[in-house]
Amino acid sequence: MLFVVKLYPEITIKSRPVRRRMVRQLRKNLKKLLRQLDESVEVVGEWDVIDIETSSDDQLLTSQVCERLSCTPGIAQFQVVDRFPITDLDAIVDVCKPYYVEKLAGKTFAVRCKRQGKHPFTSVDVERHVGGALLQQTEAAGVKLKNPDVTVQLEIRQDHVHVVKQQQPGIGGYPLGSQDPVLSLISGGFDSAVSSYLCIKRGLLTHYCFFNLGGREHELAVKEVALYLWMKFSASHQVRFVTVPFEGVVEEILTSVENSQMGVILKRMMLRAASQLADELGFQALVTGESVAQVSSQTLPNLAVIDSVTDKLLLRPLILSGKQDIIDVARAIGTEEFSKHIPEYCGVISNKPTTRARPERIAREEARFNMQLLDDAVVSARVQLVSQVALDLAGPKVEIRVADKLEPGVTLIDIRHPDELERSPLLLADGGAVELLQVPFYQLQPYMADKDHSACYLLYCDKGMMSRLHAAHLADQGFANVGIYQPGK
Repeated sequence: MLFVVKLYPEITIKSRPVRRRMVRQLRKNLKKLLRQLDESVEVVGEWDVIDIETSSDDQLLTSQVCERLSCTPGIAQFQVVDRFPITDLDAIVDVCKPYYVEKLAGKTFAVRCKRQGKHPFTSVDVERHVGGALLQQTEAAGVKLKNPDVTVQLEIRQDHVHVVKQQQPGIGGYPLGSQDPVLSLISGGFDSAVSSYLCIKRGLLTHYCFFNLGGREHELAVKEVALYLWMKFSASHQVRFVTVPFEGVVEEILTSVENSQMGVILKRMMLRAASQLADELGFQALVTGESVAQVSSQTLPNLAVIDSVTDKLLLRPLILSGKQDIIDVARAIGTEEFSKHIPEYCGVISNKPTTRARPERIAREEARFNMQLLDDAVVSARVQLVSQVALDLAGPKVEIRVADKLEPGVTLIDIRHPDELERSPLLLADGGAVELLQVPFYQLQPYMADKDHSACYLLYCDKGMMSRLHAAHLADQGFANVGIYQPGK
């Protein structure tokens, strides 16, 4: 089977050396991707198009190749074609007719022809001759040049004619690896997944940095998103997944920083850590999924204060995008189902978060922060190839028991932040039947270190997200009877 790949238009307007370099990179990427499907695949092309020829016309192989091409950066569109030698216009009619006799029955049609090379006829000559012949030799309803039912697509290249059987769009952009590497801060939510995808689409070799705020379940969920993005859009290159243990940093923020400044300072700590890691890995730019005014930490004054902690170039592909637009892209690229089930971190949420952070105020708050904790988090960061992420995902996921009623003998632990406890205390109708403890989530792990692993514990928070994360973490540590409490569920 022959596939004809058309380049993204921005590639074609580059200077000759840059264009050749990008075409070579795209050809190299396609060879690596497609030889996983067909070892004998041929990928050739130097300038305008890239031709891909597989060893068979097997329908499964064809569909697999189409899937790869539709997700490979640098491709504007591609065609599945049959190629025939040509001698004259009648020969073109002869090769077209078998493909369109049935398709044209009772339908209007138009013939469209593109031509390269020197021929004794023009593209218009081909369209008129083939159109007239098909009109006479088939049961077509007629020729209709505007909005026809069927378009007969032909491409003539030198002494061959291509009958286009199928045409599909690519994702555009530049070939992966034609631009420099970046480190994308990924949380697994809609924004960070889409911003990472947009970087990949632009040819940036996109590596991932994940700040672990809640344990194994959260980490695995985010790794699923990163692995999906890599396998679907960037598997031609190996990239890294960096996991930074940030629980200690979060605890320090919650105990040392004034409530309204927490969100901004958390983002600043993340950028500091990501900048250090990018230096170690040799990356010049960071990527975030922020959008102006989407949340309190993303106002212009807050973004300016956040950005001031790093000299790295900060890329924000979504900076002017609306939330629904972002979700629409996530749906189109296949990350929506992942992201909408990623637990949100329901901890560092200020009661009245600042929207106009002042540098001097932030400096005073950070003066009380133990920066050694940030250094320790960076030193403890785990760097692995994204292909190794699959090894983490291969193991069984922890199933967390959900209880909507409290049984006698259960220890119920309210892990919400003290501010949440004050605003909305947990009231139990049968309070005497269970032991109720109030242990903020950022203190839960050390608190549970010496507790009985066989006892029955239920964790509670308003949204059920943080409790689920920590319950999974405790289950990993050997607590056999841990679950979450969701009244009314």
